[in-house]
Amino acid sequence: MTTLLITHPASLNHLTPPGHPERPDRLRAIAQALDADSFQDLKRVEAPTVPLETVALCHPMDYVEAIREATPKEGLRQIDADTSMSPGSFEAALRAVGGAVHAVDEVVAKKADNAFCAMRPPGHHAETARPMGFCLFNTAAIAARYAQDHHGLDRVAVVDFDVHHGNGSQEIFWSDPKVMYCSTHEMPLYPGTGAASERGDHDNIVNAPLRAGDGGDRFRAAFENIILPRVEKFSPELIVISAGFDAHRRDPLANLQLVEDDFAWVTRKLMELADKTAQGRIVSTLEGGYDLEGLSKSAAAHVTTLMRG
Repeated sequence: MTTLLITHPASLNHLTPPGHPERPDRLRAIAQALDADSFQDLKRVEAPTVPLETVALCHPMDYVEAIREATPKEGLRQIDADTSMSPGSFEAALRAVGGAVHAVDEVVAKKADNAFCAMRPPGHHAETARPMGFCLFNTAAIAARYAQDHHGLDRVAVVDFDVHHGNGSQEIFWSDPKVMYCSTHEMPLYPGTGAASERGDHDNIVNAPLRAGDGGDRFRAAFENIILPRVEKFSPELIVISAGFDAHRRDPLANLQLVEDDFAWVTRKLMELADKTAQGRIVSTLEGGYDLEGLSKSAAAHVTTLMRG
């Protein structure tokens, strides 16, 4: 397998207030884990930036420009209750999008089998015209829409195993019959969306909520019984993963009990499905994960599986 790892130092320049869980140390922990000898075969590239028109595939241009204008010249600026920007935030968000669309280009062109984008800020809470939940632009959603618009893919699946529901991805694709959005997440938990009854205008939204205390058995059952059959029936030509690792039992922001092997398992299952319908094409984008040990070990398990199948 040829696995592409996409990062950029600009991701470290998106600063958050002291004590904030979504912090640059998250990427440093992942980078340290992926520096091990077992990851030497990764194809490593830096994320390019993108024109604003690429971000505007999912967000109105006036929203994109408003986020750019909100970027402070110094210090921090609060955007919503838990989302802030620093002078480096806009470039970091642009490069997070750039990394994801570059991954789509490389995977669709068969220059890589799959890709993991270790970038921040995360994206799946960002709605069409609303930043929230640490997110400015919806990176995974833009990657899916870019695959449709620039590569002519007819069906793309976005699969989200972050512990928090991706309300933004759901909102963006609610009326799009060519994108299926699937999510496991803890409920009730921020942001409060993601009930099984939320199904989209074309039955293209698949939510499999879990409860506090659920572990790998319930998580795997949700995928085996609900998500994987629906994705296989949808037959996507590309799978985009919103790879949040905050369902790990060590995470301070949630109450699920997953371990590294659960993330390896779900990665393997999605790869098997991609082999059936999508020529193996997977692009994975980092979302949450706020305990540095749980995050780094889980991301390493995820990437190890992407590399070895």
